[in-house]
Amino acid sequence: MKIAIPNWEEVISPVLDTASMLLIVEVEETGNEISRFQIYLDDYDLVRRCLRIQRLGIDTLICGAISRPFVNLLEAAGINIIHEISGRTEEILEAYLQGDLFQSRFLMPWCKRTKLRHCKKNSNLRKITAIKK
Repeated sequence: MKIAIPNWEEVISPVLDTASMLLIVEVEETGNEISRFQIYLDDYDLVRRCLRIQRLGIDTLICGAISRPFVNLLEAAGINIIHEISGRTEEILEAYLQGDLFQSRFLMPWCKRTKLRHCKKNSNLRKITAIKK
């Protein structure tokens, strides 16, 4: 499984649409890291960004804010999006792999009340649980 996180100075970039760096981490089903690298996102055209991310074979993208058109493009490309997340990149990656990402401390301030309820029903949790086992 490949996980992508837009990274800016060791924290998640605030807005995916304009993020310049993307951390890609490949993990085994057990959650063990296989590889990691960063790429520079130099194109601000959303269609081209989506195609580049899709070509990388990304399964899940964890990000902060993201525009609805970009969400639609990425989801249509088969990429699982977990958005409205903020914090230190390594802490978020670790929490995701442990199935514990949806803590209020990782949620962007405007979504803390509604996101926790939403995440309990979210299909992303099934994928996280599958990695955790």
